[in-house]
Amino acid sequence: MPHAELQLLSHPYDRLSELQPHRDALRDAARIPGSAVLWTLDSGRYAETRRLLERRPGGLALIVLLPDADRIEDDPNLLHAVQRCRPHGLLPRHEGVQASDIAEALRRPPLDLPVEVTDYLAWRGLKVDRDTTRLLRRILELSSELRSVSALSRSLYLSRRALGRRLMTRGLPVPSHWLQFGRLLRLSTTLQNSEANIASIAYDFGYPDGFSLSNQMQRLIGLRPSQVRECLGWEWILETWLRREADEGGLAPSGAREIRQGERAYPGKPASIPRPRRGRHKKKSKV
Repeated sequence: MPHAELQLLSHPYDRLSELQPHRDALRDAARIPGSAVLWTLDSGRYAETRRLLERRPGGLALIVLLPDADRIEDDPNLLHAVQRCRPHGLLPRHEGVQASDIAEALRRPPLDLPVEVTDYLAWRGLKVDRDTTRLLRRILELSSELRSVSALSRSLYLSRRALGRRLMTRGLPVPSHWLQFGRLLRLSTTLQNSEANIASIAYDFGYPDGFSLSNQMQRLIGLRPSQVRECLGWEWILETWLRREADEGGLAPSGAREIRQGERAYPGKPASIPRPRRGRHKKKSKV
């Protein structure tokens, strides 16, 4: 029996269910933390599904089950169509794909977390200039070893004030939030791929105990370690953080609007985040 073109996998990740190729169905799926869509790609008909998946709501991971190699060779546009959908993972075509196969692909951490995160931001419509993209990638890279904005500023050869202004004028969260989030995102993928208890993982990442970790995670992204361990993947965690920043004023109005819209309205044409106007009574952001 052939697979349905689209299938949904969500917690507790024990079965795949058919997913109707409609926008409302994808919206409903995205409301379930840690959900993923499996797209069994048919080389003969994929244009309409590609457009639908490219516009899917943020945080909903995509796993693509590729067609046979000879079909890929016959259609040079196929892989380009897949790339535009920004999949979480690619799997070779095989019979009898199981929910466990998709779950394993979903919990796999990014090969290059800074690049994956900034690529996701662009896919979600948060477009920033090239220099700022490089800066964000460097901050996320340094989040694996640094704990304070002072140390981060020294590593970047910028003052705390200059670093904070650089992100604020581009309508982005303050440096301390990027630094903390990068650390928490790495920790989250470790939680999903380790059977060690939360307290020991927290200690390995520099937290004194699991309670301190849980409190910081709750403050920054509104989640607890047990939630990010049970619900697989990392895109939904990033999306949760972005929505929280949007609600709390950590994103410029245009960026917050892109995130609150949920799904991309204009694939391939992300909106630039304008610099906010300087005002005499403007409240200063904390670095």
